[in-house]
Amino acid sequence: MAAHALLNTFRANKPAFGTWLTTGGFVHARSLARALIGTPQQQSWIMLDCEHGLLPLNPAGATEVIAAIHGVRDGPSALVRIPATGHGVGNGSEGVNWQIKYALDAGARGVLVPMVSTPAQAHEVVLSSRFPPVGRRGFGSPYTQENWDIQTAGEYLNEANESVVVLVQIETREGVQNVQAIAEVDGIDGLFIGPYDLSISLGYPPPSPDPHPQVEQVIQDILTVAHKAGKKCAMFCTSGTQAARRAAEGFDMINVTSDVGAMQSGLAAEFEAAASA
Repeated sequence: MAAHALLNTFRANKPAFGTWLTTGGFVHARSLARALIGTPQQQSWIMLDCEHGLLPLNPAGATEVIAAIHGVRDGPSALVRIPATGHGVGNGSEGVNWQIKYALDAGARGVLVPMVSTPAQAHEVVLSSRFPPVGRRGFGSPYTQENWDIQTAGEYLNEANESVVVLVQIETREGVQNVQAIAEVDGIDGLFIGPYDLSISLGYPPPSPDPHPQVEQVIQDILTVAHKAGKKCAMFCTSGTQAARRAAEGFDMINVTSDVGAMQSGLAAEFEAAASA
């Protein structure tokens, strides 16, 4: 099986730095995955943002983008943030279930579900992400194993439950109130903090660039709760400076930048240098 960079970094107890992918296309995704190969700063994961990005969640499109990432030798693990939020789980909505199915059947190494606010919702996410006997995920895609560099679907079935990373976002007032119970749900691998929606839901302005001090205290509390439960804690950052600080604080998984953010900041830096000549 090809290396699972995120899982390997977790097991080594090192900070897992990654990048947010907001735009599709095979070549674009491959270029992002190849960007840091062979450097000490190599990224562990790339998150396909199907919630707020321009990436549609469909089997053909997601499979192609994931193939571009996983086709890079010693490259990062491709993860998918689905568009459906945890709000509807358990209330008659099948959105979360089929979207997790699409993401994982496309070959994602992990899935991120936004706005999970209760342990019951978190448990439903786990059930949709794991094959029986610990879950209810359906089995049958003839393509998934190819994006894991596995020869047969049977081999993928044997690997998936132990290797798929299941993350839920804590970004609502109710999620904060229930964070300990959510962290204790068996099968949840980590809590991912979305500081923008978290700030808004708690009645504070969004980070600019850092969160309000009261929100920052909540963020630190979530980190403590996650680690006490033996789970990983992930944080969304928008710069390397922020990411370095979060790594020093003990966050296990940290977004450093996005494809669009890196492009814009890179252009700004190069044009500033050109104009100053």
